Order: sequence, then C-alpha cells, then structure tokens
Amino acid sequence: MAKETLDKVLKKEVEPFLDESMHKLLGVTISDFGKDITDKIERNPLIAYDIDTSLNFKTAKKMFKKQFLKRMLQIHFGNVSAVAKATGLNRRSVHRAIKKLNIKVDKIRKEMLKSDYYRKEAVEGILKDTLDDYKAIIRPSRLENMYENVDKLSSDIIKKLPAIEMSWDSAEKMFEKAYLEKALKENKGNVSKTARKIGLRYETLHRKLKRLGLK
Repeated sequence: MAKETLDKVLKKEVEPFLDESMHKLLGVTISDFGKDITDKIERNPLIAYDIDTSLNFKTAKKMFKKQFLKRMLQIHFGNVSAVAKATGLNRRSVHRAIKKLNIKVDKIRKEMLKSDYYRKEAVEGILKDTLDDYKAIIRPSRLENMYENVDKLSSDIIKKLPAIEMSWDSAEKMFEKAYLEKALKENKGNVSKTARKIGLRYETLHRKLKRLGLK
C-alpha cells in the first residue's frame, strides 16, 4: 500500500475514531492512546504471523515464508498474478515458491476466508497489546469494557484501511527483525548466547543485527 495513503487514513480517520471510542467506552480521554495504536498499525503489515524462537532461525524463517505466502494467497483469493503484483515478484517466482513451500493453492481456494480476516486478527492483537500497556492507569472495570469491544473496534478499523501490498523482501526483513528482537530479549541482549540458541554463527547474527538497525 502507498505509505502516504496509509499515513493519511491513520491520522485523519483511524486515530480520531479510536480516541472517540476510548472516551465512549472508558469515560475518560487518555493522551496518545489512539496514536499508540496507529503507530503500531503503520509498522505492522497486518498479516498475522507467528514468531517462534524455540525454532532455529532458518526453520522459523522458512515457516514464516510459507505463512506469509499463504496469507497473501488468501487475501487475494488464490490469484497468483495479484500476489505477484502485491509482493513485487514475477508469477514464475511465486509459482516456484508455492511448489518449494508445498502450498496447496486449490485447498486455499476451497477454504477461502474473507480477505480481511487476517488483518482483523492482527488489529485485534495490536488493540489488546496496547490496552495491556494501559492497565496501570485505567480502572479494571472500564478496561474490561474496552476489551469486550475489541472485536467490533477491529472490524471498524479494517473498513477504513487501504488494501495490503507488501514486497517479498520487506516481508523477509520484517520477520527477521521481529524474530531477532524477540530472541535477543529472551537472552537479555547477549548476542553470543542468542546466536547459539537460534543456530546462527556469531558473525552472521552480528551482521544481521547491524543491517536491521538492532545494534
């Protein structure tokens, strides 16, 4: 999606909507609540995916690629040409990845979910994570009311957002950053220990962290 288009929608439509909803559901206004959520939406492609650091880096990355490609096929109703355009790959590369990752396109088409299903799932996660950050300053009874409305709020937000377009390279970079951030946190920032845990050479991990702006 065009970044300027997403920025405009988030600032002019989604952020005011969230602030209004928060005031209605909580009875109070909290500065930056809506902005906290829209900032996370802007950084997140809204394609729900798993980050499992119990798997080594290479295995986890392969699983992510399969998950990402399946999500894109589901979002675009199994249309390979549309997926190629959205990810910046040619059709041959998409077909090759589908075969290599053992993705059953026919099965995806038969079990097709609405194109916004995974975006809604991702927005729900962002809303809940942000609400968790405010537990210390919001009365539990009021906060519970907000949690109960997460499903409706996420549906309303998705209706306002433009369609997803994300290149294959951007998706890989997004995964690597999320995975390595989590792995580092679990190992208290110790690069050597993290490298051993995720099956990468120290030099390789150090190089990736530097490229991704994590060190």
